[in-house]
Amino acid sequence: MIYLQLFWSFFQIGLFTIGGGYASLPLIRNEIVVNHGWLTMQEYTDIITISQITPGPIVINSATFVGTKVGGFAGAIVATLGTVTPSIILSLILAWAYYKYRDIKIMQGILGGLRPAVVALIAAAGLALFVAALFQSGGTLIGGITVNFLAVGIFIAALYALRTTKIDSIWLILVSGAVSILFHLIS
Repeated sequence: MIYLQLFWSFFQIGLFTIGGGYASLPLIRNEIVVNHGWLTMQEYTDIITISQITPGPIVINSATFVGTKVGGFAGAIVATLGTVTPSIILSLILAWAYYKYRDIKIMQGILGGLRPAVVALIAAAGLALFVAALFQSGGTLIGGITVNFLAVGIFIAALYALRTTKIDSIWLILVSGAVSILFHLIS
């Protein structure tokens, strides 16, 4: 039964993830944390972080990690298949429809209407991860809000580095991880 639940949950995530991996984050959170309770919010944040530093799309990586936790190796395969099945089907249908009807004005209108919704999904996911990373894990309680000052410092430094240098994101991730390890070893 768990395999069917994994497949169906990730099938829905794969089916309704329009706009790429980041747009899927609210859907993944809703399915695995809220609806099924397979992960806590902290575990979800950890899985998203791990999915970002491993090769491959974030949705597939997340499905594989969640599937492994919930159903072992078979769960990983089932969740991953659930994620990619809608993409394969929809990509074939949409490619056919797009090339057949791409010059029709209504097609351009549909695509124009989807873009803002996708941006909203990405922004919502980013905000949820921002709050979880900086204000909910391992921090200091200040006025009823838990603030993780190390995470805030790394966030500010990383954002500054991204905006002012041409640092490769891989180096940024490695340096951020090293800073965190050093901080925890010292303290």
